[in-house]
Amino acid sequence: MTAVAVKTQYDVIIGLETHCQLNTATKIFCNCSTAFDSPPNTNVCPVCMGMPGVLPVLNQRVLESAVKAGTALNGQIADYSKFDRKQYFYPDLPKNYQISQYDLPIVEHGWLEIEITDKKGKPLLNDEGKAQTKRIGITRLHMEEDAGKLVHGGSDRLAGSTHSKADYNRAGVPLLEIVSEPDIRTGQEASEYAQELRRIVRYLGISDGNMQEGSLRCDVNVSVRPVGQEAFGTKVEIKNMNSFSAIAKAIDFEIERQIESLESGGTIVQETRLWDESSQQTFSMRKKEGSSDYRYFPEPDLTPLEVTAAQLTQWGSEVPELPAQKRHRYEDDLGLSAYDARVLTDDQATAAYFETTIAAGAEPKQAANWIMGDIAAYLNGHKDLTITTLPLTPPVLAELVDLITSGTISGKIAKDLLPQLLESGGSPKAMVASQGLTQISDPAAIEALVLEVINAHPQELEQFRAGKTKLQGFFVGQLMKKTGGRVDPKLTNQILIRHLKGE
Repeated sequence: MTAVAVKTQYDVIIGLETHCQLNTATKIFCNCSTAFDSPPNTNVCPVCMGMPGVLPVLNQRVLESAVKAGTALNGQIADYSKFDRKQYFYPDLPKNYQISQYDLPIVEHGWLEIEITDKKGKPLLNDEGKAQTKRIGITRLHMEEDAGKLVHGGSDRLAGSTHSKADYNRAGVPLLEIVSEPDIRTGQEASEYAQELRRIVRYLGISDGNMQEGSLRCDVNVSVRPVGQEAFGTKVEIKNMNSFSAIAKAIDFEIERQIESLESGGTIVQETRLWDESSQQTFSMRKKEGSSDYRYFPEPDLTPLEVTAAQLTQWGSEVPELPAQKRHRYEDDLGLSAYDARVLTDDQATAAYFETTIAAGAEPKQAANWIMGDIAAYLNGHKDLTITTLPLTPPVLAELVDLITSGTISGKIAKDLLPQLLESGGSPKAMVASQGLTQISDPAAIEALVLEVINAHPQELEQFRAGKTKLQGFFVGQLMKKTGGRVDPKLTNQILIRHLKGE
């Protein structure tokens, strides 16, 4: 009897190195502007260009941002840290070294919480109906300067460029590098981790987190190993991912590539690979350097850093309630679903709008539905507006929701009022009073209307009683048309079905 080959099962080990560009007005060690999309090589000076004899001076806002980010990531803030020189030679690095932090970073041993989601980003639920979560460790967070940018000419990146242009505007722009523990196991988890990092830095107000502009750049380390093996496999770094979906797709491709290589008897080489969006695959860029290749040594032109207790207290007090904390509170205290909590907390301005609305007295679920539905759709079609500049303010929305929950108007009437409120604001109560839109909730009045409609359509009534029950919707529509949508829907359906059945 021939033995049946058993396919090897593999563990996947993933870690992310994320560079977050800070939104300070000036660079990390000089007074040059950090404005994005300026004409090439206009935001430069002798300091960020590494001219002889210049001295860097640390921008304190960078240190403040690092401490706030470390606090938000539950990390240990070092009371003593230092800068180091990282030596490497590349055309986008005018000094031929980068000022970074090596063995004594500003933050170590943190973590953040992600939600476990499906491919569409919808939270998976636990047995209690709450979102499943996972804690991802943060190895370190450190400050450093960005390099310049090379613009490659030529039509085909895979075949090579014919020339390159160097723009040093970005050289010296402050970065936080955030290194995760190898706790991530899928491309989807990696995408969620990166999205949560972006939410956090946006809530802190230290970065816009725009991947398309390079404000948030993620390098992914991926390795696979046979199940049961303790040692990690050879890791491969992937660069050039400019969206969260690209992170997930690049990792999924790389996992399959490495497993196929091992299954066919090949070996995995430690290297840096690039993700190509057009072909949906990774390709080799260069052999990966190790830390010894960079020849780190302490930066001689910058003194070590000591964060005072007063600074820790002050900056820590300025850290707001963060997205994960809000999600838990919305689920536990407000009774919202995991999905609603996720959507509302994704953007800090939307969360603030929601919270101001419910503080004004609106029922949370109703407020959430209006914000995630009609209001979001309106803003998507009006790119010149944001939720903070919308004429429909939180108190106005709270007033509208109260009119519905109190039974003063129906949801249909509210929908009819909404366009005017979105465009110019106003008082829903005043509009209802002036237009005579109060909901008809008197059972006797509704019963009279029901009888009028039924008597006016004997043929449809006969068809309904013969089994065509979908005609109930026809009668409801006639009642809504007759009253301008003012009848109480629930009470109307109760009375209508009784008369349709001849009870």
